[in-house]
Amino acid sequence: MADPSAAALPDGLADSVVRLVGDAAGHALAAWHGGVAGWDKAPGEPVSEVDLAVNRRLRDGLGRLLPGAGWLSEESRDDPARLERPLCWVVDPIDGTRDLIRGRRGWCVSVALVAHGEPVLGVLDAPALGQRWVAERGRGARRDGRPLRAGDRTAIAGARVPADALARADRDLTAVAKPNSIALRMAMVAADEADLLATLRWGNEWDIAAAALIASEAGAAVTDALGRAIRFNKPRPRDFGVLVTAPGIHSAAVDRLAERARMIGDAG
Repeated sequence: MADPSAAALPDGLADSVVRLVGDAAGHALAAWHGGVAGWDKAPGEPVSEVDLAVNRRLRDGLGRLLPGAGWLSEESRDDPARLERPLCWVVDPIDGTRDLIRGRRGWCVSVALVAHGEPVLGVLDAPALGQRWVAERGRGARRDGRPLRAGDRTAIAGARVPADALARADRDLTAVAKPNSIALRMAMVAADEADLLATLRWGNEWDIAAAALIASEAGAAVTDALGRAIRFNKPRPRDFGVLVTAPGIHSAAVDRLAERARMIGDAG
């Protein structure tokens, strides 16, 4: 199998991607300050003109950086030709659109470069929070230039979880502030601001690709909701949930969620 390490990428690519994503995020921030109107492209799936404009800007810029790479984005029609490319951009122009529309800060621009099924470069730019997260495969993860390291918790009781409320079975956990962006919630584990993030539903690759690399490069454990490895740029670019934890509690989290995850997964 080809080496998916960041070392195989062109020199300066990461810096160019960070600048391009930052430019797109800056345009989104300017629109956010003025108020953003949104609509549902499907039930429960909000979108705004900002999402579409950022998507256009990123597709143009990233396409110039790597003309031969495939493209997978929430706001683009899927092109199966991506499956034949060794490199593929996996993009969510605005992750956390609900917060963008509501004037809240919990949204970001998410861009990952995937090589042979593995993210090798990930950028999250959350301009309303003033935060930028960058990771390269094998080179660690940083937020605003500072290295990140997931926490060393070994007991699941008391684990910090980004959540509005906790289920009765999880009352021994500790809820912390929850941005709408799933990518930012995953990144909280990378930054040791949370210990556990789990979703028990089918989700799309573009929601998690960049954050999965950021979390894993910070030492967090990253799997689907059943504890299985996640691959990217698949023909059907979906996975059953995501589980991101401090490494010392991952097994306990899989055990805790197993019955619920299987029931929901089988029903879906």
